[in-house]
Amino acid sequence: MLEVSGLTVEYATGSSPVRAVDDVSFDVATGEFIGIVGESGCGKSTLLFAVAQLLSPPAAVTAGSVTFRGENLVTMTGRRLNAIRWQNLSVVMQSAMNALNPVMSVGAQFADALRAHGMSSRKAIAARSAEVLRLVGIDAAHLRSYPHQLSGGMRQRAMIAMALLFTPDLVIMDEPTSALDVVAQRSLMTQIKELQREFGFAVIFVTHDMSLVSHYSDRLMVMYAGQVAESGPTRQIFGDPLHPYSRGLLEAFPSINGARVPLKGIPGAPPDLSVIPNGCRFAPRCPVKLSRCETTVPVLVDRDDTSVRCLKYTAEPTQPPGPGEKTPVNTLSPDGPGPSERHSEQQGNEHS
Repeated sequence: MLEVSGLTVEYATGSSPVRAVDDVSFDVATGEFIGIVGESGCGKSTLLFAVAQLLSPPAAVTAGSVTFRGENLVTMTGRRLNAIRWQNLSVVMQSAMNALNPVMSVGAQFADALRAHGMSSRKAIAARSAEVLRLVGIDAAHLRSYPHQLSGGMRQRAMIAMALLFTPDLVIMDEPTSALDVVAQRSLMTQIKELQREFGFAVIFVTHDMSLVSHYSDRLMVMYAGQVAESGPTRQIFGDPLHPYSRGLLEAFPSINGARVPLKGIPGAPPDLSVIPNGCRFAPRCPVKLSRCETTVPVLVDRDDTSVRCLKYTAEPTQPPGPGEKTPVNTLSPDGPGPSERHSEQQGNEHS
């Protein structure tokens, strides 16, 4: 349904452009739930805005394509994009309080979206608005409420209801749970998954909390410094993370099962994207880096069902590969710490 190929986004600055998304490729099948995780500043939200074609200057797509239902959104006209948005593709923004108009009632904002796509009957607009609001567990009486009169969880649910006004094929969610407490997060995620099963839409879900999508996403994409560090089935990445960064993210949140272990975290901070380091971008923070990690740029290699950008899975070539030749893959298990057993145990217990 959606195919993103070689997507690159740069921010124009006074000296040289800053590449916030660097050659990212992935696809989304009908009804699939894709989670995108990573630290703040890794390019997650910029990637989503590029997919939905919501970027504004100084950001711009400088390479790649976003093919949705056979049409390239990057080269599409504004009029055609307006017809597709909400109807076939909708977006749930990170902060509902900022995304919703504070001087318009929830119902008035729903009506605006419905009228923009051809629904003119007041009766039909009121009926559809009440229907989608009930879908997310909010009484239709709140259509007369203003955003500030709703709790944080209700505002976020209202945004999801707005995204479902036309039952789109794809819903893009940019950290919709970031302002909610853990109980509200769990409730909202469960409701999103139930709605997805009922209507069959696909979801791209961005979050910095890796544990949040562990039970809901089908596939997981880990981003670091504008690039894909690892991508594959969610259960496989949680059970056996290949990239040291993925492993570090898993070890940065506690497990409720098993023996008590200290939280390690990841030392240092992500690189300044205006000054990209030589070699692997994660090398300055990596606990298992090789000598060549500081000079050799890693590429994504396939390992079973997972793609990983790490030199520990790439055999050191005796000579540079020629045109058309693939980078050789190391089939041996890498050195360094194994997968986080406590997270594997947690996954098994909670899904049993």
